[in-house]
Amino acid sequence: MDSDTPLKELAQALYTVNRHAKTAPEPQHLYYIKKETIHKLLKENRAKKIGLHFSDHPKFSNQHSTLLVQVDEYYFHIPPTKEDFKQLEHLGELDQNYRNPQTKMSLSQAKRIIYKYMNWKNDHKPPGNRRSFSSSYYTPSSLGKMNWSRRNTFKYERKKLF
Repeated sequence: MDSDTPLKELAQALYTVNRHAKTAPEPQHLYYIKKETIHKLLKENRAKKIGLHFSDHPKFSNQHSTLLVQVDEYYFHIPPTKEDFKQLEHLGELDQNYRNPQTKMSLSQAKRIIYKYMNWKNDHKPPGNRRSFSSSYYTPSSLGKMNWSRRNTFKYERKKLF
């Protein structure tokens, strides 16, 4: 375990991972390492739980809350536990005017810092990242596989509409 990693460096790495996760096509692994790193920092008393916020992105049209955690001068949201609801104050809506300090760090450097801190081994299989990437722009050819006569297509569409 690498508890001597500077807190500011870890906070900047978490910020970078979180920023990239928000735009990644498959962000599960990035969110996973963010959450696990924050949990470890909380156990070591190097991070502080601030309170609960309503999420900006309701699940299935239902409002839910996220846990606000402070790491150095950065703030992050992670899923709360049942104990968090009992012990922490609910802060209401997110303050859209507040922003974390800007950080210039590459994603690969941020992951390297977090992996070192977490003592991450290459044999770990991150959840949600097990399938191979396939582009949404690729459509396999159906030549020779289907009969695409215009008459059959029109009948199918007409049945479907009426």
